[in-house]
Amino acid sequence: MSRRGGDDVNTETLRTELDDGGLRGSFLVRDLRTGHEIGIDPDLEFPSASLVKIPLAAATLERIRRGELDGAARIDVQPGRATAPGPTGLARFRHPATVAIDDLLYLAMAISDETAADTLFALTPPAEVTRMTREWGVSGITARHPAADFSDTPAERFDPTDVHLAHALAINAGTAGQGHPVPQLDVTRASSGSARAFVHLLEALWKPSEVDAEVAARVRELMGLNLLRQRLSPDFVSDATRWSSKTGTVLNLRHEVGVVEHAAGGMYAIAALTASRVPAAIQPEAEVLMARVARALRDHLREG
Repeated sequence: MSRRGGDDVNTETLRTELDDGGLRGSFLVRDLRTGHEIGIDPDLEFPSASLVKIPLAAATLERIRRGELDGAARIDVQPGRATAPGPTGLARFRHPATVAIDDLLYLAMAISDETAADTLFALTPPAEVTRMTREWGVSGITARHPAADFSDTPAERFDPTDVHLAHALAINAGTAGQGHPVPQLDVTRASSGSARAFVHLLEALWKPSEVDAEVAARVRELMGLNLLRQRLSPDFVSDATRWSSKTGTVLNLRHEVGVVEHAAGGMYAIAALTASRVPAAIQPEAEVLMARVARALRDHLREG
């Protein structure tokens, strides 16, 4: 039996805290042993930003398993010539590089390298990633465009001193139906998903499912190597836990999904997808708030 809503935790209070902090979000925490869960608007769909790299990695690894791709195959990658803040890895290389598919997977997941991800998308296009995700029984996650689009927004067209104007556009130009003139923020044009959809994917990767066991194990390993740990990680990492996750960021959207495994045996899938209405690129307070809300939901299930 699932738990939705608060027994000992008041989800309306948490929703108010999010609102007071300038955030709206889709949160879900599921106990992967019992299936019990608790969330805040878990079915609210958001543009997924770099969270889409999780199904991309799984689809690439499945094609390697089938023999359609060779993980050791080397691919010539042109430098990204990134000049705006944000992109990492190959996007900032100044010279061509030759990188194996297996290593592109590491770069795409560990440092959210967009050039590495798009090299993988060139092998397995977004529509095929979506189709394979559906084959595994995971609905609600759709891949629609290259990863480079995450760094091709109004923010990159403004002077750094005026980047708040791009965030004001992101905040104020959306429609009630989650349409948006900025394609990366429009759920009908951007890669998208909800907290529930991403928790379903995490469950398929951490428990026996239609996803091949070796593929799932490698995705779990890649998520454990994630180096972007400023959001939920501070509330879930300790000597007695293992935290494996992926972040996603574009304009005013800040997401993280992952699984915390406790040495005592507990295992919880956690998804936090948020949009800020504060027109600022750097918001550490928002990330602290995201983590606090996710931790409160996890603590409720753990103590229940």
